Amino acid sequence: MDLTSKTVLLLTVLVAVALFAATVLLWPRLASRTWRAVTGRIGLLLATQLTLFAAVGLVVNNAFGFYASWADLFGQETETGVVVDHSTKRQGIERTGLPQDNRRADVAGRLDKVLIRGENTGITSPAYVYLPPEYFQPQNTQKRFPTAVVLTGYPGTAEALYTKLHYPQTQRRLVSQGKMQPTILVMMRPTVAPPRDTECMDIPGGPQTETFFTKELRADIAAHYRTGTQARNWGIIGDSTGGYCALKMTMRHPEAFSAGAALSGYYKAPLDPTTGDLFAGDPRLQRENDLLWRQRHLPPPPVNLLVTTSKQGETNYADTMRFIQQAKAPTRVSSIVLESGGHNFNTWRREIPPALTWLSTRLSA
Repeated sequence: MDLTSKTVLLLTVLVAVALFAATVLLWPRLASRTWRAVTGRIGLLLATQLTLFAAVGLVVNNAFGFYASWADLFGQETETGVVVDHSTKRQGIERTGLPQDNRRADVAGRLDKVLIRGENTGITSPAYVYLPPEYFQPQNTQKRFPTAVVLTGYPGTAEALYTKLHYPQTQRRLVSQGKMQPTILVMMRPTVAPPRDTECMDIPGGPQTETFFTKELRADIAAHYRTGTQARNWGIIGDSTGGYCALKMTMRHPEAFSAGAALSGYYKAPLDPTTGDLFAGDPRLQRENDLLWRQRHLPPPPVNLLVTTSKQGETNYADTMRFIQQAKAPTRVSSIVLESGGHNFNTWRREIPPALTWLSTRLSA
């Protein structure tokens, strides 16, 4: 029986109810102080708690799609995704050092912790900049490198991008295999005005997050590292909220990013207590941040987009298929569709290698 099936949930609930009833009925018989009675009480209480916990976990998992199968839950889903290209229808930094290993930067690369300051937006946000080994090698001292902004979901932590999702480590492996060009990675979370979830947009009367990412971040990084300033030099990739941000900012700002990849991304900003009123009651602004609406009603930008989903376990499957079908030239859309995979790190680790390979082929130095 599948992890997400109603049968599993129903059986778990029934077992929990049965154990609760058994505890009530058997408790008087287990009231003595003998070791058997004490062991019986402990066993009943433990079994009841575990089944209640399992039932609640199944309800939450079915609602939010964290895990798609038993194999996904236990980390046994390891098959890497495959990118499919779809034809489209015609119509200021402060740096602080991080602990490094004993290897030289021209061998292992370097990870810088930086503070991005937006002069006009007033936004200040930490980030981690990964510089590949090639950046420090003598023959490349004048070379500029393509750059990818890497975003977490909400609220997320930037550290998870290299400690759990392994972006720098994956890039090094792909470069050594000849599947990717050396790329500067700017790793951060989209929550630049915590605790508010701004969904990477310029909120009327609020944080100007979109301007921060599409203008100030790029300018600051280009001023301190050897990266280009043109859209063809820049890409953006993210998971969940970061995926929505990657797609939206690439579609809305083709002058900033030429390629955007969304891992388990969605296509319309939510409105909830974490976001507040993003649009100040402006229906036009709300429509323009709806990516499916943009596809249908606005001229398509000349950008490359990658979307990912899974047939079992992701809630964005139907919208992703619609996004692919609605794409029009000169926008070029590619996809990774897994058979199963939930909204979690294990799924994204399966998608990151082909996504980075795809992104690398769309960027130039």
